[in-house]
Amino acid sequence: MAARLQPRPPEVVDLRRLGARDLDALLEEECAAWIGELAWDFEKSADLVRRFVDMRALNGSALIDDDEVAGYMYWVLEEEKGLIGDLYVRRAVRTPALEDMLIEAALEPIMMTPMVTRIESQLMMIPWERGRKAPREECAALFARNFMRIDLTRAALGRGHVRRPIYVEKWHDHYTDDAAALIASAYAGHIDSRINDQYRSPAGARRFLHNIVQYPGCGMFFRPASCVAFDAATGRMVGASLASIVAPDTGHITQICVSPAVRGTGIGHELLRQSLAALREMGCRGASLTVTAANEDAVKLYERVGFRIVRQFPAYVWEGF
Repeated sequence: MAARLQPRPPEVVDLRRLGARDLDALLEEECAAWIGELAWDFEKSADLVRRFVDMRALNGSALIDDDEVAGYMYWVLEEEKGLIGDLYVRRAVRTPALEDMLIEAALEPIMMTPMVTRIESQLMMIPWERGRKAPREECAALFARNFMRIDLTRAALGRGHVRRPIYVEKWHDHYTDDAAALIASAYAGHIDSRINDQYRSPAGARRFLHNIVQYPGCGMFFRPASCVAFDAATGRMVGASLASIVAPDTGHITQICVSPAVRGTGIGHELLRQSLAALREMGCRGASLTVTAANEDAVKLYERVGFRIVRQFPAYVWEGF
């Protein structure tokens, strides 16, 4: 009798060994997961992955299981920081161990890169599991993030009570510097500045704003639903709510913050209401946002407006390696 062949264990290979065709089935499943679970059209992001894979210009790894591509991950460098941009493993074979194999495949080369001192990642396709440890846990921090959605066909978006004189303007690019200063002030000492270090300085916040306005990672920036608030007495910017379109009938709040000096005055609620109302007027049936689970005051505000938690996902930070 012939010896029974043992299945080969999954292996991780350099993404640059593959072409876009090799990833087609995997990316099709990922796009279906994003639209089905999050009401988010991932097609443009998938097309960018295909383009850069064919150019052999994307740092990352693929998971090969039974001679098929069962998962992938890519990473980029941004000054002294590494970012794991996306990670997906096919549902039929997905396990935390396989996801961690791909994360580890990113950590190794990033940590060996001179001058890189920090790695960040927010992986929306990995479900949050309490007690799950991060790879390289000795230098890792792990945070739960909520993905929340609101049904705009049913939401009551009545005007709230703003307890400070303000005026609201639609977003214009010449507001970028003021908005960057506002974000740095709003997130000083905040848990979100531990997750995203761009929130720690006006220069970093300016890069963050450039990314959400110019690139499709958080959807296509939507100016009619993006607004900023100014103190009526001083003319200083005291709040901002920025929005994008992530699917033909779905919006996303990419950023909402208020100055520490005006917290509790209803300005954040009013800006959020105006963004959601503008999205609904443009035909959006739903909208989403993400928020750190430990930010309980913000979670409660969004729930009062009508948002509900759809899923939790992890945000990773590695430092001190």
